Amino acid sequence: MKQAWWKGAAIYQIYPRSFYDTNADGIGDLKGIIEKLPYIAQLGVEALWIAPFFKSPMDDFGYDVSDYRQVDPMFGTNADFEHLIARSHGLGLKVIIDMVASHTSDQHQWFKESRASLDNEKSEWYVWADPMLDGSPPNNWQSVFGGSSWQWDAQRQQYYLHNFLASQPDLNFHNQQLRAAVLDEFRFWLDLGVDGFRLDTANYYLHDKELRNNPPRHGLDRGSFLANGSTPYNYQEHLFDKNRPENIAWLEEMRTLVNSYDERVLIGEIGDRDASKLMGEYTQGKNRLHTAYSFKLLTDSQGPEFIAHAVNELNTDIGDGWPTWAMSNHDVPRVASRWLQQSEHSTIPIEILRQQQAKFYLALLSALPGSMCLYNGEELGLAEANLELHHLQDPVGLRGWPIQKGRDGCRTPIPWLRDKAHAGFTQAEPWLVVDKNHLDMAVDSQLLHSESVLNFTRNFLTWRKQYSLFRSAHLQVCTCENQLLTLQLGPDRGERLSAYFNFSAKPITSSIPSRSHLLSPPNSAATLDRSNLTLPAWDFAFCISEH
Repeated sequence: MKQAWWKGAAIYQIYPRSFYDTNADGIGDLKGIIEKLPYIAQLGVEALWIAPFFKSPMDDFGYDVSDYRQVDPMFGTNADFEHLIARSHGLGLKVIIDMVASHTSDQHQWFKESRASLDNEKSEWYVWADPMLDGSPPNNWQSVFGGSSWQWDAQRQQYYLHNFLASQPDLNFHNQQLRAAVLDEFRFWLDLGVDGFRLDTANYYLHDKELRNNPPRHGLDRGSFLANGSTPYNYQEHLFDKNRPENIAWLEEMRTLVNSYDERVLIGEIGDRDASKLMGEYTQGKNRLHTAYSFKLLTDSQGPEFIAHAVNELNTDIGDGWPTWAMSNHDVPRVASRWLQQSEHSTIPIEILRQQQAKFYLALLSALPGSMCLYNGEELGLAEANLELHHLQDPVGLRGWPIQKGRDGCRTPIPWLRDKAHAGFTQAEPWLVVDKNHLDMAVDSQLLHSESVLNFTRNFLTWRKQYSLFRSAHLQVCTCENQLLTLQLGPDRGERLSAYFNFSAKPITSSIPSRSHLLSPPNSAATLDRSNLTLPAWDFAFCISEH
């Protein structure tokens, strides 16, 4: 059988505000993505995923949608998007868009109608509730961004639910009319030719109808949470405000719609402490999500033992489901900084070490069983930008500074031209400052150096396409011993792909199965002498063997 295009695919995530500006307003736009499509295609990826570009007041930079069917003017027009689809498909690239359907902006027409009265046509399209007898919110649910997840509305004289900002009211998916309306929004973009949706906060759609209180979190260490700038949201076990069993039926409705179109995909973002179990539940069989986006490697935890545990746990929990892995995205510090490891006695300059490890982590990401997402700038090995308070735009950082600095550090503009103003991103003042430390990592500069992270990415992902096991194999074994991480992938019989990663600052020699054939990926200096594999520091190897 022909394998679905998204299985094992490398997907390039674009944060459009920071990608490329063509109209000199300091903000990236759809025409900027169109202009850079050849660059994206040359990376060797199969698809691009574009963060929200819908009409929005931008309280949460597009994750607060006020009109699902309109491109926000700051990004361009619907005609620009149709051109983007056509041009992408002409280059062999699939297009996935970020569908934020668990909530809308409070500026959406649906919400304006819903808040107008208790008995209008859309009165139950959002989650409304009366206050307690003392006037307090209906229950103890907390917002992810801090404070109660209930906001008083003077016009309707009720509270409404918002899991995120107060300007992002939650939709009520217990209402069938609302479900039908949301499916129509999906259908609009499917008819335009999008190849799939990344479903934002896919485990938040349904809430407990009885609005029961969440219990306190077991074994809570408040001191640790406070030190890390955590909000009271993490003080609770989220049994009733998300992860509801009723969510499954809604996922199946979305899948039914998507299945009526050819070769489309639903990628669910599932954020939770027990996300791997939910990922298994949400992707099992053939009538729910096609794949689920994993947060397991978007953490501060690192190292081969942690990765082996994360991979094995998800592999067990997901069963016959399909994971999508990422090491960076628009919500977490860049992996080139977050997972940078430097030994006390290392004489290697930190920037050289960062580039070496950026290549290493990209190779590791590509070897994990499932599909992979590469966040824009990751192919350049960009470090997290170090911003001052006056630079910040993100409401999370503005509320949580200085303990919680927000998400702007991973959202700064892509450096295209080393010696141009604002690194060639824009001819105007950019919406978010360009990090001066990124200039030496600019695209034009890296293209001139054969050993750059960019050229490694292009060569490696192109090389990866030669071997179908990278895309179709399932995990057999993942182990860690003496800083050597080993993954064995393959069918139960036939060829097996083995991947080896040396997390040590010193060379490692290890005995591997006989009759193994060493592949030659870009940048690897591994050697195989009979059955003895030698890996230099922070290096990797791939071998094919018969099973």
